[in-house]
Amino acid sequence: MHPRALIVDDEAPAREELRFLLEEIGGVQVVGEATNGEEALLLLNSLAYDLVFLDIRMPGLTGLEVAQRLHGAPGPEGVRRPQVIFTTAYPDHAVEAFDLAAADYLVKPFSADRLQRSVQRALAGAEGAASAPGAASPAPAEPAASAPPVRGAQQLVRIPVQKDGRTVLVDGDAIVYAVAARGYASLKLTDDRVLVSFSLNELERRLQGHFFRVHRSYLVNLRYVRELVPDFRGALVLVLNDRQRSRVEVSRRHAPELRRRLGV
Repeated sequence: MHPRALIVDDEAPAREELRFLLEEIGGVQVVGEATNGEEALLLLNSLAYDLVFLDIRMPGLTGLEVAQRLHGAPGPEGVRRPQVIFTTAYPDHAVEAFDLAAADYLVKPFSADRLQRSVQRALAGAEGAASAPGAASPAPAEPAASAPPVRGAQQLVRIPVQKDGRTVLVDGDAIVYAVAARGYASLKLTDDRVLVSFSLNELERRLQGHFFRVHRSYLVNLRYVRELVPDFRGALVLVLNDRQRSRVEVSRRHAPELRRRLGV
């Protein structure tokens, strides 16, 4: 039996387009549609779905509010809750979406190929949740530790970020650290946090210089390193010089090169 899907969107053309794309890629059975958050919750509490394609900006409950009510709640008659894939025209809610354990975040318009990858990721996540409820998706393989080539000191590096329908260029020096987020990356800035569509590997190639991959999931701006603190296991933790005094774990594999780069 194919995985059962619910489409939630207040715009009929958007629901029709998504249904068409799902029929094109195959392997998913659309068994329900809802035009707002309240309808979606009624359907979700009456039938077990495997996937929910959820718009964000809708009258009444937003998609984020629907996902928040689903997050951590038991499904009908003990059945696990569905994997949520956000489908929206607005890229600026992605960080909030992933905080709610969304399987993916698709920005309209998207291709059938992109949708297929998203469905495969969500279904793989559902398999993992079935064997280990609440477990995070496995992180990508840890790259070999190596010192990246240093760029010219005066070279300007900016990272494009989509925010409120605009493309904002973030100066590389304003990035405290970047963390992997399911095919995306979350940038911790001195006074904000944003999501970008680059992988951590791509950010590492773009930034280089005084950025260093301290862990398979973290890329740190070494200019913000305030302290190196050994933890109870003998590993290193970086304390960063931002307002929150963020702490980032250093993998044992990368610790020697990090010490060399910092001169300690």
